[in-house]
Amino acid sequence: MAGREYRHIFLEGPTDAQGFTNPRRGSPTPRIPERNRDRHSAHLHRRFELAWNEAEQRRARVHVERHGVYIDFMGEPDCDLLTQSLEYRPSGIRLLNVRCTSEEKEKKQTAATVYVPRAKRGHFLRRIEAYQQEETRSGKPKNQNLVNSISDIRASVLESFWQDDIPLPGEAPSEVEVWLSSDKDPIIEQFDSLLGHLEIKPKPGVLKFPERAVKIVLANRGQLEALIERSDYIAELRAAKEVALFFVAQENRDQLKQVQELLGRTRFNAESEAAVCVLDTGVNNGHSLIAPVLSGSDLHTVIPAWDTHDHNGHGTLVAGTAAYGDLVDALNNANPMQIDHCLESAKILPPPPATNPKELWGYMTAQGISLAEIQAPERMRITCMAVTSTDSRDRGRPSSWSATVDELASGYEDERYRMVVVSAGNADDPKGWRNYPEDNLTNEIHDPAQAWNALTVGAYTEKTKVVDATLRSFVALAPEGGLSPYSTTSATWAGRVWPIKPEVVFEGGNVARGPNDGLAEADELQLLSTHHDPQVAQFRAFSGTSAAAPQAARMAARIQALYPEAWPETIRALIVHTASWTEALRKQFLARPSPTRHDYANLLRVCGYGVPNLERALYCASNSLTLISQAELQPFDRQDGRYVTHEMHLYDLPWPSEILTDLGRTEVEMRVTLSYFIEPGPGQVGWENRYRYASHALRFVVNGPGESGDEFVRRVNEQARTDGEHPGTSGPGDKWIIGEARNVGSITPTSGGGAPPILLCRTR
Repeated sequence: MAGREYRHIFLEGPTDAQGFTNPRRGSPTPRIPERNRDRHSAHLHRRFELAWNEAEQRRARVHVERHGVYIDFMGEPDCDLLTQSLEYRPSGIRLLNVRCTSEEKEKKQTAATVYVPRAKRGHFLRRIEAYQQEETRSGKPKNQNLVNSISDIRASVLESFWQDDIPLPGEAPSEVEVWLSSDKDPIIEQFDSLLGHLEIKPKPGVLKFPERAVKIVLANRGQLEALIERSDYIAELRAAKEVALFFVAQENRDQLKQVQELLGRTRFNAESEAAVCVLDTGVNNGHSLIAPVLSGSDLHTVIPAWDTHDHNGHGTLVAGTAAYGDLVDALNNANPMQIDHCLESAKILPPPPATNPKELWGYMTAQGISLAEIQAPERMRITCMAVTSTDSRDRGRPSSWSATVDELASGYEDERYRMVVVSAGNADDPKGWRNYPEDNLTNEIHDPAQAWNALTVGAYTEKTKVVDATLRSFVALAPEGGLSPYSTTSATWAGRVWPIKPEVVFEGGNVARGPNDGLAEADELQLLSTHHDPQVAQFRAFSGTSAAAPQAARMAARIQALYPEAWPETIRALIVHTASWTEALRKQFLARPSPTRHDYANLLRVCGYGVPNLERALYCASNSLTLISQAELQPFDRQDGRYVTHEMHLYDLPWPSEILTDLGRTEVEMRVTLSYFIEPGPGQVGWENRYRYASHALRFVVNGPGESGDEFVRRVNEQARTDGEHPGTSGPGDKWIIGEARNVGSITPTSGGGAPPILLCRTR
C-alpha cells in the first residue's frame, strides 16, 4: 500500500431518502400451454374429485380425524406451474413444497404439494368452474393462466414430500428431517405427541423459522407414511446429513522453544472486546499458544457429557489459526506480533464412536453461539465454523443448517446481528485431484456454506515448494496463486438464482503430484497450527478450507478490534471489498485474453472476488480512499393489502473534485460494495423463487457521465417523474468489470481495486 495509512471514513448516513418505485416493471412471461377450455376444465374437475376422494379414503382407513388433505398439482413438462397462485392463506390453503420431477430440460415438470382444509374443498373447484364459465373484461377465461398451467391433480403420497435425490428410507429406520408448516409451539407439541403415539424416536431439539419448524426423527418408510396420514402440518421430508471433519496427519517437527520464542515477542490486548468463537470439536487451551487468548470460562459445550476438551484436534487447529494465522509465517520472522482479540470455544460435535450420530446441526450451531453470548454478551463476536457436510445435494438451495446460519446472522429472532464465517467444504478425494482443477468445478460447496448471510471462505494457495527428500520427483499440483486443490465451488449452481460462493479465498494449502500421477499431502505444502496434545507435538500440519476459514475470521476480528463501531455487515463487506484475483486465478478460469462478463461470472463461482487484502481492509492510503455508510433502510411497505417498494437512499459522495481534476487523464477506479443481511424463509416453497427465501434484494445504481442529480433520480425512481416522462439519460454503461452477475446473494460488489467507496445498509 502506497503512502501513509489512514483510518476509513464513516459517513453520517445517506444524503437523502425518498419514496421509491422501480420503473422497471414486470417479470419474464410464464410459459403456459394453450388448452381447450371445456375439455381441460372437465379434466381437472374430475381429477380433483378423484384425488380428494382417494385422500379421504386413506384417512378413513387409519381412523384419524384430520382437518384437511394433501393434494399435488402437476405442471406440463417444460412449462411453468403458477405455484404461488395455488396458495390462499386466508382460507388456510398452504403451499407446502415445490419440486421438479425430472432433471432433463425437455422433460422438466414442476409439482407442488398443497394442503387444503376439508371445509375449503370447493375453493379450487370454484376456480375451475369460473375458468370454464366466466370471462374477464378483456374477454379471457377467468383464472386462465393458473388453470392452464395445471396439467394434472393427484392425491399426495410420501414421495410428494421427499426433497432429496437419495432414496427414501426402506424397512430399516433412517434419520430424516421433518419440516412442519408451522413454527407455533402448540403445533410442535402436537407433533411430538404424534411421534410418541407412533413410537417414532425424535432427536433432541427443534429449529424454528418463519412458518417452518424442523425436527429430526428416526423412522422407516411405513412410519413416515403414517406421519403423513395423521398430521395436517407436514411440509417436507429430507435426509438428515452427516457432518464431515477434515483430518490431517500429525507432525512433530517444531519444539517448545519455538513456542516460547513466539510468545516472547507477542503482545495480547486483554482489554479488547473482539472475539472469535470457534464452533467445532472443542479446543485445548492447555496449549501454551492458546492459553493467553482462551480462558477456561470461555470453553463451552452444547452437551455437558461431551466435556469441552478437543477430542480429535480439529478445533484446536482452527483456534490456533484464528489466533495467529499460518504459524509458518509467524515462526519464520522475528517481528513483534500484536493480538487484539480473544478466542471462545463452543463444542458442537460429539466425541467418538467414530460413526458420529446425525444431529440437527442447525440447532447445535445456534446453541453453541448462544452459550458464548450468555457468558460474554458485551463482546463483538466473529463466529467461525470450519465444519461442513460432505453431502452437497443442496445445489445452492437453503437447508435447515444454512437457514439457521442466515437466521442467526440476520437477528430475526433477537435483533442481534452476527458475523458468521463458514468454510466452503473440502474437495479431498485424491481421485478428483488427478483432474485438477476441472474436478473443483463440479465439486460443490458443502452445507451450510450456501448461507446467504455468512462469509463463505474457499481456498487458494501460494505454497509450491516441495523440499521433502522422499518426494524428490514430486511437484506442486496447483500453480502459485492458483486455486487450492481442496477448494469447492458453486460453478454448477444456477448462476442468477443462488449466491456467489465462496465470496473470498484464503490460503488452503496444496498437494504434491509425482510420477504416474502419484499424489501426496506434503507437510511443506500445508499450513501450520497448534496440536491439540502438546505432549505429543506443539504443531500440526493443517490445510483445506478448514484452514482458510479461521484466517478470514482472524481478519474479521482485527477489523472489528480497530473499528468497534463497525456492523457485522460492514466487516463482511470490507473483507470482500478488498479482495482481488491473483494472476494465476485469472489464467486458470478466464478463458480468453479479453474476458467477457460471462467469463467473470464463471470466475466468481470458482473463487468469489479473490484474495482479501488486510491492509486495505484496515486502512485507507494516500491514493486509496474508503468511505463507509452504515444506514437502515426499509425496502417495502404495506399499502391497501399489498406490499410495495418503500424508499431508496441517495448518496452525494464527498469527492475531492479539485484533486481529481488535477489528475488530468489519469484513470481512477471506483469500487462499490453493498452488504446487508436477509431474513430467511427456508422452506422448499421458497426455492422456486429466491426472493421469497431472501425476503428482499437491495441494489445500487450510479449516475452516468454528465448526468445531473435530478436526472439520475428521475431515471431510477418512477415517483420522481412528471407525467411519466423519462429523463433520457443513462448510467455508467459497461464500465463495471462485473455486470449483473454480482446481483445475487446479500453482498453485491463491483470489481476494481483502485480508489473505492463502500456503501452498507441494514434493512428494517
